[in-house]
Amino acid sequence: MPLDGILLHKLMPEIESSLPSRIQKIYQIAPYEVLFQLHGPQGKQQLLISCHTRYNRILFTKRSYPTPNEPGNFVMLLRKYLEGGMLIHAAQAGLDRWCTLEIRRRNELGDPETVQLVAELMGNYANLLLVRDGMIIDAMKRIPPFENNKRMILPNAPFRPIPPQNKKDPFTDQTIDPSRTLTQQFSGFSPFLSAEVEYRMSRGQSFSSVMKEIEDSRSIYIASRNQEAVFHCIELHADGKCRSYPLFEGFDILYYHREEKERIKEISGDVFHTVRRELKHQKQKLPRLLKEYDEALDCDRWKTYGDLLYIHQVGDTRGTTEIQLEDYETGQPVTVPLDPKLDGTRNAQRCYSRYQKYRKGQVYLKEQIRICEDEITYFEGLLEQLEQADFSVAEGIRDELVKGGYLSEQTGKKRRRRKQQEGPQPFETEYAGVKISYGRNNLQNEALTFRRSRKNDLWFHAKDYHGSHVVVHDPAPSEEVIRFAAGLAAYYSKGRDSSSVPVNYCPVSHLKKIPGAKPGMVQLGNYHTIYIDPDPDILRTNGIAVD
Repeated sequence: MPLDGILLHKLMPEIESSLPSRIQKIYQIAPYEVLFQLHGPQGKQQLLISCHTRYNRILFTKRSYPTPNEPGNFVMLLRKYLEGGMLIHAAQAGLDRWCTLEIRRRNELGDPETVQLVAELMGNYANLLLVRDGMIIDAMKRIPPFENNKRMILPNAPFRPIPPQNKKDPFTDQTIDPSRTLTQQFSGFSPFLSAEVEYRMSRGQSFSSVMKEIEDSRSIYIASRNQEAVFHCIELHADGKCRSYPLFEGFDILYYHREEKERIKEISGDVFHTVRRELKHQKQKLPRLLKEYDEALDCDRWKTYGDLLYIHQVGDTRGTTEIQLEDYETGQPVTVPLDPKLDGTRNAQRCYSRYQKYRKGQVYLKEQIRICEDEITYFEGLLEQLEQADFSVAEGIRDELVKGGYLSEQTGKKRRRRKQQEGPQPFETEYAGVKISYGRNNLQNEALTFRRSRKNDLWFHAKDYHGSHVVVHDPAPSEEVIRFAAGLAAYYSKGRDSSSVPVNYCPVSHLKKIPGAKPGMVQLGNYHTIYIDPDPDILRTNGIAVD
């Protein structure tokens, strides 16, 4: 659901309280998202402005974001005009869904000037404009005259503010017309907020008390409706149980993981493409191999064909595609396929040759089928890992594909080369005083299990699923720790949405690396199995970022 004017009204004072701040760096973290690194009274902060059609917003964030290799033209322009400048003021236009950030800077001649960054956070029409002296320098999304002849957004065009809706301010004028919806009467009200307030009013709460609750709120409340997150700055009585978070933290929880998958696809699109391409290729290859193997198993019939052609002394068969001959053992007629270009003797030799080919090919085809099935399993596992991946996990999968020869190595990425030299870095957490490590791609799993664990550490993995290797660095953990580690292994597997997920666990010393197998593949010796219901809330409360 989109941001409305009331929520933006709650965010702006939080941003204004951190000003003035110097703009140190500007990064493009997605095609329609810009991250400003600021330094002000509260130290270093990150201001995120998103013009995504669904997730548009403005807020301070503590999350870390990767950046594309090449920033876009608009971000390069922002760097030219804004880096080094002072963000001195942030103001919302009434209760509408757009705001203006004022930046004081010095131009090329050293003279002071003020430019405005206008963030229009209106769903499909979300945009970010750089304005100076009432003229548009440029915009994230340009709008030519043939798309909107009333409000053209192009470089050097005059900036025309979004016209106000001429609705009542619900904080100052709280008279209600019962014949109209709250959205039609009050500025800043979205249909969702209107429905929540009307629900409360139908149960006896006054409109003024709801507005007082909105005005005093410093939190965001998140609930679920039809498996979709809904949220606002007051408790959502119409949606039952909801959780409260500080404003900026709540928005990060709402949007970070949703957008993360899109950013990964944008920044690491070749990884997704390669995995899907290879998986499709192997799935198309397997039926052909199985068909050839079935034919190879029936190789004896070709020897019979050759024997019959010699026994019956078949001569000229040119121009004939088949011939019926009597089987010398059963007396039944047998249809022998022929090559119309060859005579009887050469057709017999052709049959013997095919018999030898199929007989010898049985072992080869069986091995190729095994390899093909292993490849399908491998790429299905990679695809599942990508669906749950963050940026570091996706980069690890890229490195794995490069090492496997499926993807060409990109040059000029010094940071990634440095990470490759350091090796895969599994994730770590602590529960009940016990250190727990887990991998989220094959290289991390491999490194954790065989290089970063001791023999008496306890190893966990979801049974019959691709998933995370989890290691408890304690030879005799409590049942509480075992259940937590099993829940972690179950959550980072394909069984994360199931109940009673079986999780195998054993000491690391009971594991054996399979020769020639893909990274992360292990063979278990003696092990135990525990059945667990994955609970993301337990993981989240322990500081593990989950969707």
